[in-house]
Amino acid sequence: MRKEMAELDVGVVIVNYNTRELLRRCLQTVQASRGVTFEVCVVDNASEDGSAAMVEQEFPQVRLIRSPVNGGYAYGNNLGLRAFGFGEPGRTPRIRYALLLNPDTEVPPDALARMVAFMDAHPEAGAAGPKIVRPDGSLDLACRRSFPTPEVAFYRFSGLSRLFPKSPRFARYNLTFLDPDQTYEVDSVVGAFMMVRREAILQVGLLDESFFMYGEDLDWAYRIKQAGWKIYYYPEVVVLHVKRASSRMSPRARYEFNRAMWIFYRKHYQATTPAWLDLLVRVGLVLKGGWRLWREMRRDLRERREAPVFSASER
Repeated sequence: MRKEMAELDVGVVIVNYNTRELLRRCLQTVQASRGVTFEVCVVDNASEDGSAAMVEQEFPQVRLIRSPVNGGYAYGNNLGLRAFGFGEPGRTPRIRYALLLNPDTEVPPDALARMVAFMDAHPEAGAAGPKIVRPDGSLDLACRRSFPTPEVAFYRFSGLSRLFPKSPRFARYNLTFLDPDQTYEVDSVVGAFMMVRREAILQVGLLDESFFMYGEDLDWAYRIKQAGWKIYYYPEVVVLHVKRASSRMSPRARYEFNRAMWIFYRKHYQATTPAWLDLLVRVGLVLKGGWRLWREMRRDLRERREAPVFSASER
């Protein structure tokens, strides 16, 4: 008889694109983790800096997936999640928690164990994330967020959230009115370090690959909460994040950020948004995303109008 492999606490998925030196440091810190059983899967999205060769040579215990194309963050993470057994009907993955981790992060030796202990103590938690800080010690504001409803997004893009960072109304997007050293239930944590319960993934599915490099974590969190799970910000664990190391100042990154906002809005809010507000949202996105985003929005809306409509008896 075939012996079943032992269950693991955590399956770590790291999606890399041209961040070899940061990835090396990230893997060194992850491999130093203690008090928890884990495996690491690095998905290299067609890097050109020798990242994959470095992993193969220096970290032979790490599972390496060489993607022939840079399909984006959601695409890469899904490759890693599938390697751990998710997305296969009838199969129960052997990891209890999946951890999405950016290659430009550094984790303390007890970070994984403490996050697992927190999740174990909160069976209602579908996902959780730690306090994430920048190299200068400041808080990475993305590590705890509210969903970007039209109202919340307006407060952010109009600058009201920056003018009134302590306002529970205007500062909801990054929750800057909350104490960064207290645990809270939140709408979303960031995909730079996002620990997700196996049962939540089996219930809601993998990441939406319509998103290229932003928004997929928000969308996943939205679906997890819609399925009845809670999401927590847990600042007892602190992780370093060199933010946007592979995309800093990239025009593509700026475009994809605004494109992600459109996809998220179209997917979760547009159908219930009044026509006048929908127009304002789309105008605002075009002003930020430019001509290229406007063309994509037009195509998406045209495809929606042309999609066949079935009656209840035809479904």
